[in-house]
Amino acid sequence: MEAYLDHASTTQAFPEVIEETIRILKEDYGNPSSLHHKGMKAERSIIKTKEILSKLLKINKNEIYFTSGGTESNNLAILGCAKAYERQGKHIITTSIEHASVLSPLKALEEMGHSVTYLNVNSNGLIDLQDLKNAITEDTILVSIMHVNNEIGSKEPIGEIGSIIKQKNPKTKFHVDAIQSFGKANIFPKRMKIDLLSISGHKIHASKGVGALYISNQVRVKPLLYGGSHQSGIRSGTENVSGIAALGIASKKMYESLDKHRDYLYNLKRYFISQVTKHIEGVFINGSDAIEETAPHIVNIRFNDIRGEVLLHALESSGIYVSTGSACSSNKSSQSHVLKAIGLNEDAIEGSIRFSFSILTTKEELDYCIQVLIKTIPKLRLIKKK
Repeated sequence: MEAYLDHASTTQAFPEVIEETIRILKEDYGNPSSLHHKGMKAERSIIKTKEILSKLLKINKNEIYFTSGGTESNNLAILGCAKAYERQGKHIITTSIEHASVLSPLKALEEMGHSVTYLNVNSNGLIDLQDLKNAITEDTILVSIMHVNNEIGSKEPIGEIGSIIKQKNPKTKFHVDAIQSFGKANIFPKRMKIDLLSISGHKIHASKGVGALYISNQVRVKPLLYGGSHQSGIRSGTENVSGIAALGIASKKMYESLDKHRDYLYNLKRYFISQVTKHIEGVFINGSDAIEETAPHIVNIRFNDIRGEVLLHALESSGIYVSTGSACSSNKSSQSHVLKAIGLNEDAIEGSIRFSFSILTTKEELDYCIQVLIKTIPKLRLIKKK
């Protein structure tokens, strides 16, 4: 048996996504910028996805820009916004637990003369809202805060954060990395005072290599890529038509039964945590143990006297797939900056594993994983003691 429990890294594509991708590659392969019939058929797939996303997010179709994924969306939002407003100010605010695709462009901006304030988080992975309010100044051009943390599943109150930002400085733009929350939570940028919102296809059973960025019509963004007039000149390059169509199909499917999906995931999460903590000693949940206050699909667990990487490979040998952190950094030797930020010491970080679920995850997969963990953990602890 296999148990794929690494859905925060990537998800299996829905059958409908695969079918439509193949159909477009076979039939609607024209360039969407071409004026002939083949081009117009391809363009219709893009328009259809814009209509789907605009209805789900309650935004205008012309505020949606397609990218190669979450990393590009975050880079375009941060670098593009910083370049557009650098005459207004050069101060940016973020948190200490952002994804690398946010932290890396911010580091690049610091090297170019911008100043960045990194808000600390508590043991649950949440910022202090008063700290945020105090950090906003007349020179603050951008606040970038993720909705759901990709390692521990903490959920920031983005609606409340948006209100605080606009009350303190109406000119400050608010960017939200919603890559782990889109498809699992209702997000309404206009109501939540969000100016830029990043999403990714392969986190919601669409294709890899496609994402989107919402940019409010009230916000200016400088492009990262030059070379054409695609997407109003904001993102040059021929659109990934099959990927964009896949994003539309997957988004619609995720939101058609959002409450049902969310309940299902929370039930899986409760069951998994209860069984692991019941049958294995020396187990702790990283982040908040108030399940409803966290994302429904992410569980980060630390096992005393265990090396997470060793456990990962032990599980893999039994056909169980998990991770030790973000897929973008889990192949590096450096320890998780997220787990450091919530106060874990080196041993605790070393013994932590992330399990992440999707609506395709079954209880049978969890039972299989739990059984293997019960057998494997004592053996690994004995080996470490020797």
